[in-house]
Amino acid sequence: MGRGLEEHKVIKQNKELRCGFTTGSCAAAAAKGAAAALLLGRKEAKISLLTPAGIRLFLPLEDFRVSDNSVSCCVTKDAGDDPDVTDGIHIYAEVKKIPSPGILIEGGEGIGQITRKGLFLPVGEAAINPVPRKMITDAVQEVLDRSDYEGGLSVTVRTPEGEETAKKTFNPRLGIEGGISILGTTGIVEPMSEAAMVKSIEAEMRILLAEGNGYLLVTPGNYGADYVKTHCGISGDNILKCSNFVGDTIDMAVNLKARGLLFVSHIGKFIKLAGGIMNTHSREADCRAELMAAAAVRSGAGLKTVREILQTKTTEEGISLLKSEGILERTMEDLLEKIGENLSRRAYDRLLTGALVFSGGHGFLGQTKHTDLLWQKLKETE
Repeated sequence: MGRGLEEHKVIKQNKELRCGFTTGSCAAAAAKGAAAALLLGRKEAKISLLTPAGIRLFLPLEDFRVSDNSVSCCVTKDAGDDPDVTDGIHIYAEVKKIPSPGILIEGGEGIGQITRKGLFLPVGEAAINPVPRKMITDAVQEVLDRSDYEGGLSVTVRTPEGEETAKKTFNPRLGIEGGISILGTTGIVEPMSEAAMVKSIEAEMRILLAEGNGYLLVTPGNYGADYVKTHCGISGDNILKCSNFVGDTIDMAVNLKARGLLFVSHIGKFIKLAGGIMNTHSREADCRAELMAAAAVRSGAGLKTVREILQTKTTEEGISLLKSEGILERTMEDLLEKIGENLSRRAYDRLLTGALVFSGGHGFLGQTKHTDLLWQKLKETE
């Protein structure tokens, strides 16, 4: 018998990729196996676990350690073909009898502790997310229901590799210290999942909103962050990086009742927003030259200039052409008006949005309306 994922594969970038299982599934399976050994006297080689995705896993159990009133065992994380830094680590669960009824879940070695407000659990709690907590509780309760034991159980989740592995995750940015988080909303790892990246952005957004005044400074990545720190008179310590997910970031900000978003981006990313493209990855759309050419036409460019823009490979080349023709400022005004309109449209005018765009070779190119007000609000929290 396999692990239950043999038929579950995804196609990404023309490749068939294996699915894996989350740290939450590992913890729940290890807890169920330890509980079965403790209460039923059965050390299983594999344990059956129904995930929230409706997929039943059959996960191998390793390294049983048995004492009079507790048992621990572990499951090795398999992320499938996802480039997950937690792949291959060992997730242990120790199940111990306690006098008080119920199931108590705690974090041990290598499990991070929450130190900042805004996440799904209070400050001071172990970073074992709500869905994995429910998975652990349900799995252990299933064993309890088959036993004649009437007391309570504590479940301590730990991983020896957790502290080192956490340094390669988002946890330091999220204020989760000392180890990894036990994660997973479906129990299944889908390789190269964009949903997982968006969830990470949302988690950081929650923290920044809880600690701030409702206004967020957002950049797609390091170019924008470096520009802010160098040119904008603001430390940039609380920059939210949205990668290519501009639209999703706005959606989440609206849902979390943010008051405003200011984006700072290189023109190469944000020119796409002039066409209403809210995922800026090149595989989603790459019409940078076309959008620049259209704006140039509206700004008075001749046919020769438009043809030259359409032949460029980078926006930096296009910016240089516009500058040489003396229409850079007018073209940028046109582009920024459309960028501002599309940002507001995506937010349904339920929060204030603005954007500042720059070029590596030409510096500041312009900004949408509301940007000065948004800078003012952001500097209030510095």
